[in-house]
Amino acid sequence: MKVMVINGPNINFLGIREKNIYGVQTYEEMCAYIKENLAKDIDVTIYQSNIEGEIINFIQRAYLEKYDGIVINPGAYTHTSIALYDAIKSVDIPTIEVHLTNIHKREEFRHKSFTAPACIGQICGLGSDGYLLAIEFLYKKYTNK
Repeated sequence: MKVMVINGPNINFLGIREKNIYGVQTYEEMCAYIKENLAKDIDVTIYQSNIEGEIINFIQRAYLEKYDGIVINPGAYTHTSIALYDAIKSVDIPTIEVHLTNIHKREEFRHKSFTAPACIGQICGLGSDGYLLAIEFLYKKYTNK
């Protein structure tokens, strides 16, 4: 199974930004944690961009390169981007939205996700484990294992 993990703006600054909210784990540590804790027959590729158009390119690349699933943390684009919603809908790949923090317990403007309705589900508030749960769900549901 091939899964693409896509991270949006400022996720690359984990361990630097707002440690009281996001913790001290760095982006590199989070990526290593994800890769080290997957089943051996899951091929995961992890991307990050602060640029909306590049994130759309990653989503389209997942389609062109025949990925089986997408796990996306759109960051702040979650609350603003109809373009990401359209990109997710256009590729018809099972996609799960993930957030490190519980967006529903944060500022009011973070409660609305434009991208979640294009996804098969949303996981929030579980830190890095949210990525693993999303990948595990895709693996079980789409490989019948």
